[in-house]
Amino acid sequence: MTTNRANTCKAEAGKRALSPGKRAFASLQALLLSGLPIALVAGIIGLVILVSGTGPSALPPSRPVAQVKAPAQSSGKAQSGKAQSSGKAPSTGRAAATDSTSTYGSTKPAGTYGSRKRKTSKSGATAPSQYPSVSLKGTNIHTGYELFQESCSACHGVNAQGTVRAPNLRGLGPATIDFWVSTGRMPLADPTVEPVEKANKFTNAETLDIAAYVYSLDPHGPKIPLVDLAHANLSRGFELFTLNCAGCHTITGAGDALSGGFYAPYLRNATPQEAADAIRTGPSDMPRFGPGELSPQQVDDIIAYVTGPIQHPDNIGGLGLGGVGPVAEGFIGLLIGVGGLMLVAYWIGDRT
Repeated sequence: MTTNRANTCKAEAGKRALSPGKRAFASLQALLLSGLPIALVAGIIGLVILVSGTGPSALPPSRPVAQVKAPAQSSGKAQSGKAQSSGKAPSTGRAAATDSTSTYGSTKPAGTYGSRKRKTSKSGATAPSQYPSVSLKGTNIHTGYELFQESCSACHGVNAQGTVRAPNLRGLGPATIDFWVSTGRMPLADPTVEPVEKANKFTNAETLDIAAYVYSLDPHGPKIPLVDLAHANLSRGFELFTLNCAGCHTITGAGDALSGGFYAPYLRNATPQEAADAIRTGPSDMPRFGPGELSPQQVDDIIAYVTGPIQHPDNIGGLGLGGVGPVAEGFIGLLIGVGGLMLVAYWIGDRT
């Protein structure tokens, strides 16, 4: 009894010996140190992820992008209201199409496609019905048939008519086939999994052969657009990207989760051809932008902005931190701010 009372008295005397300031520091030290290991581990992991970026770390080398020689212009601004002269395609493996018989065959009829030369109305305004496209005349449809039967027919059917495992491909257009195959999203080993971007198992020529074969079954749908960045306008591209794309892909192109289980992909590894295909076909939940919504010049402007400032940002303020805005800044604030506060509290408490 006497011993317990003596111990209690000693404890109370020890508490009274600490000043209020010292007791506050001791309490703060105990509180912060209790979560220090977890906070440091989480902060370091978050920092590594953010600094390394959120997209795929390794993708196949960019395939050559077919471009047309742009006509001379007085400025780099988009001139969708003026007729442009026809250009010639260099020998990059994809030549400009000379026919203009194809139309959007699915949900949004948007006129025909053809060469760089566009039809004009009586008033002289350019009719928004065509865009420069890749010619499939040099492709091998027989090779495309064999590749399709080997890699695609198990799910899409021997004549691309679709099955219970995969949709009908007829009438979707060569641009649709080109996008899904060239980005490695197709073919899938398991049709029940979500397609993701990976290395293309086919060469560029084989991809075009497959697209040509499917297109021969039903010659409708968007053709593969040609890309011409020689006279693209970055300022206009930024405006168009902000208006039409940033809502899903974010203003930095980092991608984001959408409703219904969809996801707007990361754009910092997209090639110009992939971006053009996506704009004209609207893969997955993305809206389709036909020539009536975005002119060829406007598409080039958007692609120039994506492959320029988005993929090669000028981080004037220092480290880009993955380009995901306040999320990354919050992680750094917690790691440095709270972590530093823990260390200061520990140092002060140890000396008091």
